[in-house]
Amino acid sequence: MPTALRIKLTTEEDKTLQELSFADNVPRRVKMRAIALRLNADGLTVPMIAGHLHIHEHTVRATLRRWENLGLGGLWEAPGRGGKRKWSLEDINAIAHSTQNLFNHSVSLGSITTAK
Repeated sequence: MPTALRIKLTTEEDKTLQELSFADNVPRRVKMRAIALRLNADGLTVPMIAGHLHIHEHTVRATLRRWENLGLGGLWEAPGRGGKRKWSLEDINAIAHSTQNLFNHSVSLGSITTAK
């Protein structure tokens, strides 16, 4: 059986993680990672944390390893994650302009709206 992953937090690290877990402007994943770290430092095992937070054990282990390797910076997503922009600013402006033109060229007749 592998060795249990266990982290130790300083008082300041624990306070920072607690603040992150309750902050309004912090992404949900960062909050969950902060909570997982604090639970582990309090003595909960990986399976217990996974069950409590309704996440996979692999996610908990990855969070603990990120903390060990990267510290506080490891809580956030790495740059470049997620889908890449497919539309240019010019495309978005063209759609906004066309939509505005449609709106400006419509006439309201009671509850029916028709084009001029």
